[in-house]
Amino acid sequence: MNKFLCCTLVLLDISVKWSIQDDSPPKYSHYDPGTSRQLLCDQCPPGSYVQQHCTASSPTRCAPCPDQYYAEEWNSNEECQYCSSVCKELQYVKQECTSTQNRVCECVQGRYLELEFCLKHTECPPGFGVAQPGTPESDTVCKRCPEGFFSNETSSKAACLKHTNCSALGFKTALKGNAIRDNVCQENTDTAPQKCEIDVTLCEEAFFRFAVPTFLAPNWLNMLADSLPGTKVSTENIERIKQRHGSQEQTFQLLKLWKQQNKDQDMVKKIIQDIDLCENNVLKHIGHPNLTFEHLNTLMANLPGKKVGKEDIERTMKLCQPTEQVLKLLNLWRIKNGDQDTTKGLMYGLKHLKTYHFPKPTIQSLKKVIKFLHRFTMYRLYQKLFLEMVRNQSKSVKVRCV
Repeated sequence: MNKFLCCTLVLLDISVKWSIQDDSPPKYSHYDPGTSRQLLCDQCPPGSYVQQHCTASSPTRCAPCPDQYYAEEWNSNEECQYCSSVCKELQYVKQECTSTQNRVCECVQGRYLELEFCLKHTECPPGFGVAQPGTPESDTVCKRCPEGFFSNETSSKAACLKHTNCSALGFKTALKGNAIRDNVCQENTDTAPQKCEIDVTLCEEAFFRFAVPTFLAPNWLNMLADSLPGTKVSTENIERIKQRHGSQEQTFQLLKLWKQQNKDQDMVKKIIQDIDLCENNVLKHIGHPNLTFEHLNTLMANLPGKKVGKEDIERTMKLCQPTEQVLKLLNLWRIKNGDQDTTKGLMYGLKHLKTYHFPKPTIQSLKKVIKFLHRFTMYRLYQKLFLEMVRNQSKSVKVRCV
């Protein structure tokens, strides 16, 4: 116990000494001509200078820096440093002179210091954007606009802008943009009116989704394309699908394209007939509500993931019949959330619609659609038609290989 107490006291004594040393002024060596001894004198703190060096009998005597003089650190100087003269042309005083800091000058807005002169920031020409804005110490850094971006002005502040997506705005691209020009959009003036096109219907999604495995192999899309009978989807179209769509969406687009290319085959005719029958049943439940913009906006806002915006809803109400509007908006939601199951997203949204003044008949109709699409008949349809079709195709491939 005594040994422990002794060690504790020693450690305490060391820590106290260190704290005293930390708080004590720094030292400097000084030769005392009176005693011919080398002394360690205390330095003077910032804002002061050594008025008289220490002696064997007296400590260092410090004095404050006079006006327009400064000392930034502890020092042993016999005088303070003189503050810089007034700021140069096109500079302003960022920090005024005090006893502890020098005067700091900085170039005015839009200029930077280069060899004692405040030069104007470089302006990036058309086709180039600002990659790094200029500062009072450095010039602007310009960079050529990459593919899909442009800059049509001379500026020291503007970055490259992304080309306008005309199709997303409901227009067509009249003139493709480049590094110095944006895309030029133009209204679709085709004589044929715009249609309320639904890319993949709820029934197609429910049917095609069974063909997608839980784990997608790297070359899954090509393997699926090879196993399908009839006219094959070309390699160019497969690569185009890969570039434009997510993993789940790729399968939908491949099967949809394959279906279009083989619509005259008996097996495909049967698939189309059954999908049409499914869609008619869906329309019986979901096609009759005449919902307002507020209703549709509330429905879309309650679906999970990326939201379908108000502009999309307004465009849908213009292009689509009331019976098609909900289906179109659900289709847009699926495209924005490519790997999500639309019916599961709809189930999630319906749980939250109860807190809103949403038409109860519509909620009941949507629930019936979900129940219908998850019925066992959909699985049987898939097993009866699609799975059997692919299996037969695989067998024929094996026979040919033998």
